[in-house]
Amino acid sequence: MASRFPFYLLVGLLFLVGTALSIHRHMTFDIPWLPGEQRQTWSIEARVDFVAQGEEVLASLAIPSTQQGFTQLNQTAASPGYGLSFVERDGAMRAEWSIRRAEGNQQLYYRVDMLVDPYAIPSLPVRPPAIRVNVEQEPFATAANQILERAIERSATPYTLARELIAEFGNQRQKAELLAQQKSKSMWTVQLLQQAGVPARRVHGLFLEDGRRRQQLTEYIQVFDGEDYELFNPETGAQGQPHNLLLWQYHSGPILELMGGSNSNVSFSMIQQEQPFNIALSQKFADNQLLNFSLYSLPLEEQALFKNILLIPVGVLMVVLMRILIGIKTSGTFMPVLIALAFIQTSLITGLIGFLLIVGTGLLLRSYLSYLNLLLVARISAVIIIVIGMIAIFSIMAYQFGLTEGMKITFFPMIILAWTIERMSILWEEEGPHEVLVQGGGSLLVAIVAFLAMNNDVIRHLTFNFLGIQLMLMALVMLIGNYTGYRLLELKRFRPMLRDDHK
Repeated sequence: MASRFPFYLLVGLLFLVGTALSIHRHMTFDIPWLPGEQRQTWSIEARVDFVAQGEEVLASLAIPSTQQGFTQLNQTAASPGYGLSFVERDGAMRAEWSIRRAEGNQQLYYRVDMLVDPYAIPSLPVRPPAIRVNVEQEPFATAANQILERAIERSATPYTLARELIAEFGNQRQKAELLAQQKSKSMWTVQLLQQAGVPARRVHGLFLEDGRRRQQLTEYIQVFDGEDYELFNPETGAQGQPHNLLLWQYHSGPILELMGGSNSNVSFSMIQQEQPFNIALSQKFADNQLLNFSLYSLPLEEQALFKNILLIPVGVLMVVLMRILIGIKTSGTFMPVLIALAFIQTSLITGLIGFLLIVGTGLLLRSYLSYLNLLLVARISAVIIIVIGMIAIFSIMAYQFGLTEGMKITFFPMIILAWTIERMSILWEEEGPHEVLVQGGGSLLVAIVAFLAMNNDVIRHLTFNFLGIQLMLMALVMLIGNYTGYRLLELKRFRPMLRDDHK
């Protein structure tokens, strides 16, 4: 006997690969195992106010992109009369408004939706800034150097140096007050870090609080250690990025550049929203087809099509279980799966009634065709036309009586129905009505079981979102297909043996 090891190895590999792909998709793209979960999104609006001076106006606003903890979903802008473009400059995205002539008070609006996403992949790399060493005049140079020297003595890494610098500004208040006459504390901290050879810059973030209006950006210091970085609060020295802090401007460059205007101000309003995860993921992957092999990158029409196609292996598994392990006979191997798909479109009760009406009426008409001695192809063709006619008549009758559910029988596969009628008619002639009831009833029973499995919300969610499930289903089908023992319904033949044992 040939070794079964290669077979079981293949089944095991299929199951392990399918499981690994599903876990990877869950961990990498934050796709939940169960349906109905919500994803938190923030809608943030930036308002730019300024006074135009009656000449050309060019306004450039720093805008956020996908970053650690947040994925950008979409962005819009409202600026009547202005030209608008989104450009990348020095590794950062900016929104630029332009107009030939404007005068008086002006308002520009920019809105962005950000998805809270712990698995977000930054769309633009965060590069350390170039180190620049400024030469200061006395007495500022001496005071700054004394603070830096004291901080260097108490530090060992770029991050500890940043903490100690911020702390020294609090410890040496007289020197700090002197330096504050020329620059802010955060500017001095960045300058001294760069003087010590540590890449650093000021960045601006927005604290996300639901329903807040006219918020201002908060300043942080971004300190690099190689390619990694940490944020530091310039007032307290606290290290790390708060979970509700969205970095609005985190590349070198100003928040707002304005030409042709004055008295500018940028304020922010925000609201928190909850979205179903499938909508959020569709928006997340809309422009990311190359990085994510996901059905969410397809148009919605194709997504709806694949939701049903990916359920077919579940129905196939039910057929394999019912036929091989239980021993139920069906009319056609996978005809119950197609009937179950029709039940999904029509609902179970409507589908059962429609199926019985069409097949029952079709068998009566098919019995008349037997007396005409037609060839097989012509007979099947006639049955197909009869099925189409019956579906049309039943749909019209259902509409006339106000039974809108009855119109859904058009979802039944007409060719499969025609073949079912033909097979049952031949079976009736060769085996009798009992065998027709056995196979017809078995087909309906398997179709109902397949429908219940395929129409389950959890199964629909898993098959659509985790393509690795298909490999796991294939492994199960192959494993069951290797079974050669007794079927459940065959065990009744041993009932007399039990009776003999009791005697």
